[in-house]
Amino acid sequence: MCHDAGATPPIEPVASGPLTLTSADGTRFAAYLAVPERPSGAGVVVIPDNRGLAPFYERLAVRLAEHGHPALAYDHFGRTAGASTDGRDEGFPSMEHFAGLTREGMLDDMSAAVERLREFGDTQAALGFCMGGRLAFFAAEPRFGLAGVIGFYGHPGLAAPYGPGPAQHAGELAAPILGLFGGADEGIPASEVAAFGEALTANGVNHELVIYPGAPHGFFDAGNGEHAEACADAWRRVLAFL
Repeated sequence: MCHDAGATPPIEPVASGPLTLTSADGTRFAAYLAVPERPSGAGVVVIPDNRGLAPFYERLAVRLAEHGHPALAYDHFGRTAGASTDGRDEGFPSMEHFAGLTREGMLDDMSAAVERLREFGDTQAALGFCMGGRLAFFAAEPRFGLAGVIGFYGHPGLAAPYGPGPAQHAGELAAPILGLFGGADEGIPASEVAAFGEALTANGVNHELVIYPGAPHGFFDAGNGEHAEACADAWRRVLAFL
């Protein structure tokens, strides 16, 4: 036998931990940075869903760093909840926190995260989920200077209370887009995904939109055995895209 029972194959050493970023309006907000000892791929801004910087996104940043990608996940609610995620309960965020969100503020926060990642290389990408997936699609605008964006189940069309979506702004998008959607996601009909694809094609935006039949919203969860195949395939696509 070559290895004993406790043997472990090598992985890329990763340094990770919390930090605080500052947005364009002076707002301080929470973030979590994971950096491989020897970066070998694009930096990745991880844009959370509407719960903000939850532990899932911190763990995802570490997983990306293990594959050579400096990764920074950040919080959406610095303007109303402060620059720490400590003490948040199951009821967070309340309507008060949602009311404090604006597209301009969220995009400014994302810009600050991108700028922090530039310390580790010249190439950055965005990876977002749900509300963050929608923001990731918007981040394909040239002003963010990203090499590509990935959105998991981000609504691409008209959506209350946010208004017009990336599909309606497709003429402003430029970076390559990977969109990953659940076929059983009741909040994002297949027709909306198709319309997004048509808008991107009409505007010459390089893209791939994948729908996993039977997969629900939030299928990207390795602990959900029922949709393990969709989760694993999506992860392979994310790493290949990056």
